[in-house]
Order: sequence, then C-alpha cells, then structure tokens
Amino acid sequence: MMSKDNVTNVTSKEGVAPQSIKDILSPLIAIIVGLFMVILDGTAVNVALPKLVETFNSSLSVLQWTVTGYALAQAAVIPLAGWLSDRFGAKKVFLISLVLFTLGSVLCALAVDPGQLILFRVLQGLGGGLVMPIAMAFTYRLSPPNMVGAVMGMMGIPILLAPALGPIVAGWLVDFAAWQWIFLINIPVGIIGLVIGVRSLPSIAPQSVAALDKLGMILGPLAFAALSYGVSEGGNDWTSAKTLTGIIVGVIALILFIIVELRQENPMLELRVFKSMDFVRGIVIQWVTQIGLFGTMFLVPLFLQQAKGYSAFDTGLIMLPQALCAGLFMPISGKLYDKVGARPLVMIGMAITTGAAYLLSTVDAGTSVSTLLVPLAMLGAGMGLAMMPLNTHLIMAAPQNLVGRVTSLTGAAQQVINSFAIAGLTTILIHHMKTQLTAGVTEMGTVWSTSFGKTFIVVMSIAVGGLLISALLNRPKQSAELDDQAKAEAASMMVG
Repeated sequence: MMSKDNVTNVTSKEGVAPQSIKDILSPLIAIIVGLFMVILDGTAVNVALPKLVETFNSSLSVLQWTVTGYALAQAAVIPLAGWLSDRFGAKKVFLISLVLFTLGSVLCALAVDPGQLILFRVLQGLGGGLVMPIAMAFTYRLSPPNMVGAVMGMMGIPILLAPALGPIVAGWLVDFAAWQWIFLINIPVGIIGLVIGVRSLPSIAPQSVAALDKLGMILGPLAFAALSYGVSEGGNDWTSAKTLTGIIVGVIALILFIIVELRQENPMLELRVFKSMDFVRGIVIQWVTQIGLFGTMFLVPLFLQQAKGYSAFDTGLIMLPQALCAGLFMPISGKLYDKVGARPLVMIGMAITTGAAYLLSTVDAGTSVSTLLVPLAMLGAGMGLAMMPLNTHLIMAAPQNLVGRVTSLTGAAQQVINSFAIAGLTTILIHHMKTQLTAGVTEMGTVWSTSFGKTFIVVMSIAVGGLLISALLNRPKQSAELDDQAKAEAASMMVG
C-alpha cells in the first residue's frame, strides 16, 4: 500500500508540464485501450460459463473460479499499484501490466483443462488489477489543470461501454466462432495499446518509497482466497474437509492480516479508516451494491442459457439494458449529489435495487424476455444512482489524514466482495438445485428457475439491509477543497 507521501506523488502533476488536450490525446488513447480491454474481459466470461462447463465436462462450482480467481488476483495487486509506480515508474509498470494481461489472454485461449484456465485467468487478473488504478492516476497527472473534470470524464467511455459490450461480444464469439476468441481478441488490442503507450506515455522518474508491507501482501490474498474457496466448497458439503480447511485457514489468515495491518506504519490496506462510522456505513452499502450487480451479471446469463435455452449471443443482448441504465444514471447522480448529498440518492438507488431483486426472484422458465428486462433495467438504474454518491461519500467520510489511501482500499475490497458474491451465490444456487433434485423434480427448467428465484431472495434480503443502512448516512463535514478531491477520486473508484 502507498504511504501518504507516495499517494501525493502518484496523483500530483509535478514533473509533467501543462499540456493541451491535443498534446495528451495519444497517451489517453493508450490508457483507454488498456482500460477497455481489461473491463470488457471482466464481464465477458460470465456469458461463456455454460459453454466452458460443457467444453471441459466440468461443474459450475469449479468453473466459477475463472471469475472468482480473476477478481481475487485484481484485489491482490490493486493496493500495490501506487508503490510499484513510485518504485519503478508509472509508465514501466503500466506497460508491463498490459503485457501480463495480454500474455494471460493467450494462455487462457490455449488452456486444455479447468485448472489451466483458472490459473491463467489469475495471471490475467494480476495484469488487469494494475492497469486500472495506474491508468486513472496517469490520466489525472496528464490532465491540463483547468480540464481535469473533462479529461477524467473521458475515462467514462471504457468504464461504461465495456460492461455493456462485454456480454454481447462474448456471446457472439461463443456462438459464431469459439470460446477461445474471448481471449484471443485481446491480443491485437493489447499490442495496439502497448505500441501507442511505448511511444506516447511520458516517462516519470521513480520516487523513494517506504518498505513494502510483505506480510500484508501474503496474508491478505491468502485470507480472501481461502475464505472464497471454503464458501464455494460449501455448495457440495459444509462439513467436508475442503470446506472446513478453507474457512479455518481463511479466518486465521484474516485475523493475522488485520493485526499486521493495524501495526504497520505503511500498511498494504489502511484499515484505520474503519474508525469512522460514516465510512463503515458507506462501504457496507457499497458491498451490498457489488453483490447485487455482480451477482446478477453472474446468475442471469446462467439462467437464460440453462433454464430458458437462449444462445450466448441472445443472452448478451438481454443483459444490455442493465449496463445502459447504469451508464445513464451515473452522470445524473453525480450532478444531483451537489444538490442533495449522498443519502437520498443512495436510498432511492437501494430501493430500486431491492425491487429489482424481488422481481428477479419471481421469474420462472415461462417468464417472457420483456418481463425479465424490467428488473434488469431497474437494477442498472439503482446501481447507477447509488454508486457515484457512495464513492464520493467514502472519500469524504475517511479521516482527513487517510483520505489518500481510500481508493486502494475500496478498489481491493470491491474485488474481494465480487469474489465472495460469486462463490456464495453459486453455493446457494447449487444447494437449492440439489434440494430440488433430491425431492424428485426432474424437469431441469423447473429446477433452474426455482433455485434461481430462491437465490435472488437472498440477494433481495441483502439489498433490504443496504436500504436500511443507507437511511443512516450523514453528509461528512469536510472542506470544499476536499469535496472537489472526493469527486475526482470517486470517478477513479468506479473502475474498481
């Protein structure tokens, strides 16, 4: 994790002369290409999961690790992005991360069994996790002083378009080409970004850095991976040796991680921000939104293909309204935040999300596509309304001396929660499917729809909790200067 001084180095404009938009267009293209590739690939695999299960003759509980492992790998390296940038130079680290992601993509396409695919997805995640925070820091540093907001807004292009296009592109490739092309398509994109980046990104001299938090770097990923593994194995048997080992190792590693981080002068993740109850309430709600968003992006494609019989491409098209509504309401919530603060926007967003989860819990094999589009669009709108105000609130609610460390903490935490959401919801889904089959239900459409509905009852219950907590949000009392900083950093947190 970066020290306070290191954060300043990453986000300041020292060492870069003021430039016009024309001057920074080429480096911005390199940054946008890298961001778009990483974010698109994060949503593409969800649609391909049924095909991967069939191709490798494996199970959903195993193949979901292609998504979970990717998220956990990103969580492991996001806190290191600032330290690595200061130690080795932002340009060098950004380009190496693009190479790592592209190499991981090649290897994923060559995988011949689930174990290889999961391993190579982890390699992809290590590269992708570094791309995102360094790209946003680079963008802020390159921006002309009077156009920071406009340039940061350009980053909304990959942030909003990639999640919308990912399922569609992946669905088309799975149906009309082969699943390997989900990864092979990254090769030319990665090469283009690399060539433009080498030629146009400015070289920024490395900075002096504090000692790396090695214990935290080991214990954190170990704790989160072990807990995710234990939860995912619980879908088979909560009393099995694998389940108990994963949970016990995860809990012990997590306790040790917390102790180490609280004692470190420059920890990998600054856990002291949790002393602020405003921050705690905000981040809990953010975790609820992540569960709803990524749970839906994971579960609905499975339901559409397994219970409804839709192709992967049609599934991608059906998922489009969720991403479009999220993209539409994000800028609206950003403008409304200045007038009304976070609480009313988050409450409305969480209420819409709760309603969407309830509607999704009622669908069955006979539900029409038009009926399904309504809760998906509602979910996107609810997330869009809540996300930007929540991100801004988290920065404002942190103790002032720790504000610079919030982005890395929340970015890593979002990826961890994504992995828990996938592992947990998969476990719940598989449990209900086994219960249906044991009860003698043989029609698989009924098994899938019933299990899907009961799983979304859990999502709805979590959303209700988020709605209740959102009523307790207070507007933190911070300076106007910090308020401007919060808005700028909130945009970067959207990528996480």
